[in-house]
Amino acid sequence: MAAVLVAATTVPAHAAGTVRTDTGFVSGTTVEALLTFQGIPFAAPPTGENRWRDPQPAKPWQGVLKADRPGPRCETGEDCLYLNVTAPVKAANRPVLVWIHGGSFTSGAGSDYGADKLARNGSIVVTINYRLGAFGYFGFPGLAGSGAFGLSDQQAALGWVQRNVRQFGGDPHNVTLFGASAGGLSACAQLTSPKARGLFHRAIIQSGPCQFGVPAGENNVQHTWVKREDVERAGAQASGCADVVCLRRLTAEQVTALTPQFSSPAYGTEALPENPITALREGRFHKIPVLAGTARDEFSVFAAMFYPPLDAAGYEQALADGFGAAKAQRILAAYPPRGGDERVPLSAALSDMTSACPTAELRAQTRAFGYEFAEPEPPMIFPGMPDFPYGAYHGSELPFLMRYAGVELAGKQQELSGEMVRAWTRFARTGHPGWSRQDVRIFATEQAAPADHRCELWSS
Repeated sequence: MAAVLVAATTVPAHAAGTVRTDTGFVSGTTVEALLTFQGIPFAAPPTGENRWRDPQPAKPWQGVLKADRPGPRCETGEDCLYLNVTAPVKAANRPVLVWIHGGSFTSGAGSDYGADKLARNGSIVVTINYRLGAFGYFGFPGLAGSGAFGLSDQQAALGWVQRNVRQFGGDPHNVTLFGASAGGLSACAQLTSPKARGLFHRAIIQSGPCQFGVPAGENNVQHTWVKREDVERAGAQASGCADVVCLRRLTAEQVTALTPQFSSPAYGTEALPENPITALREGRFHKIPVLAGTARDEFSVFAAMFYPPLDAAGYEQALADGFGAAKAQRILAAYPPRGGDERVPLSAALSDMTSACPTAELRAQTRAFGYEFAEPEPPMIFPGMPDFPYGAYHGSELPFLMRYAGVELAGKQQELSGEMVRAWTRFARTGHPGWSRQDVRIFATEQAAPADHRCELWSS
């Protein structure tokens, strides 16, 4: 267990920074009128016989669990199902925000995100871990839950919130699930999962629409979700095991080596019965308030990471490789070369294709409120990036909502942060962010016109 147990025969319920959960007392730390609890187990360690099982109940403890440090990260250890709570001192019946971190379903942790800004605006904020990579998304014939253990962890954490958040001052009947990137995709998936019904009451999907997909050549798109049967078949081939007993004897290092093949959530499981794209298009999702948006220049960091500087011929070839020659010409007409580094129009095209237009489809399906983060020069959260006109790149809104990546905002960007935190808090409290569903709210320190994302091209 990550936190420290302090022996005690009796603990008064009013003890400063001490809260009783359904598995035992936890003590947190108080800083500037905020209580923070870190490393609270919400399920049993998914190790040994619990590896590749749906999360099992956490074992109760005696005394007080000293919850003053984060639990282990799921990218570096198996015993990692812990969550963190940040709450105003003496809170009661406050809206609850449950954060699912991003990281391509292979990296990250709830403790990477400081919840101070949102908590100071009156919310209880819970950040969670969930199994990543092959520990979360491996499959094998006959293995119940194959390919969706990480999604089951998220549901278990939401169940913990329902049972315990009132003790921290939160309202279990007013829970907003929110996340970005893989966390946004997770929130979108939970929006379609019958098993998650009633565990949350609003959703905020940041840069992670269910329909997210990347070009895969000649009019093909590779989406996030995979069939359980395909994951099981791949697991039987990749693991070298004949049965589940053998699987659970693999070392953690052997499992980690499988992660490049197993980092996509599977449907056809109890946690996610149906492909979320199909469920949304056919109206099978929880009819709750939704706020969904993207950063304006989502793909710019990936263009800089994965492509060398491109001239016009290189740009055309990159489009042909991704979409096939015929569609490449239509994309070139809509996003013509500019006479410089042609990764810039490539980034614009792929930002629209992967993120902006799928999010517009998601908003139409769920009648969601919309936003776009369009800050022209946000701080860079990814270390070691080369010079490039990134604009409002993927993830750049995160430091405006939470304490993240060591970024300190100042001046107009600090004011923008306050505006966004108030909108997220208002939505969590009321289900309405402060603008109409017909509008897409643009967040920027400078006045920005609505962007033409050319969604007619991508829908065709």
